[in-house]
Amino acid sequence: MEILKKYFDKLSSDQLQKFEAMGPLYTEWNSKINVVSRKDIDELYTRHILHSLAIAKVITFKPGTQLLDVGCGGGFPGIPLAVMFPEVQFTLVDSIGKKIKVVNEIASTLQLNNVKGINQRAETLKQKYDFIISRAVTAFPGFVSLTAKLISTKNNNSMPNGIIYLKGGDFDEELTPFKNKAEIFDISWFFKEPFFETKKIIYLPL
Repeated sequence: MEILKKYFDKLSSDQLQKFEAMGPLYTEWNSKINVVSRKDIDELYTRHILHSLAIAKVITFKPGTQLLDVGCGGGFPGIPLAVMFPEVQFTLVDSIGKKIKVVNEIASTLQLNNVKGINQRAETLKQKYDFIISRAVTAFPGFVSLTAKLISTKNNNSMPNGIIYLKGGDFDEELTPFKNKAEIFDISWFFKEPFFETKKIIYLPL
C-alpha cells in the first residue's frame, strides 16, 4: 500500500481506503478462485495494482471517457484505474465467467459504480469505446485486429483514442506493422522497482 502513496501523492481518502481494501479482498477471493498467481498475491500492490496504474502516468482520462478492459482476468488494469478515475466508465470483459464473478464482486464491495464486468468475448461487443486497455492477453497484432473496430472516432482526451497495452519482454517484431504509429513508454521511467525494468506501455492511436 505504501508503494502507491510513494508514486501517487494526491490520492483522496476515499481512494486510499479503496486501495487498502483491495489487498485483503483479492487475497480472500484468490483462495477460492485463482485469479492472481499464488506467487504474486504477496506482491499484489507492486505487480498488479501499481503495474495497472502505470497507465495513469501516461494519460489522465477526462470524466465521461469510456474504457474497455479486454481479457481483464481478475480486474487488472481496470479496477485500479477505476479507483484512480472515478468519473470514467470502465467495462471489463473476459471469456472466463468465474473471473468476471470476482471482478463484479470486488467492484461491488469497493462501491465502484463506474465498473461493469461482462462475461463475453471482445469480438462480440457492439458498443464503441474511447480507449481499449489490456495487459498482454495475446500478441499485439492479433489484439489490434480483434479490437480496433471497437474504438470510437470521436476524440475527447489529450491523446487520440486507441489501444493502451501493458506488455513485458521483447516485442519489437510484434510492433513491425505499427512502427510509425505506436508509441512506447518504459514503465521504469515512472516506477523504480526491479519488476518494472522490462515492462512497457504500448500506445496505438486508431
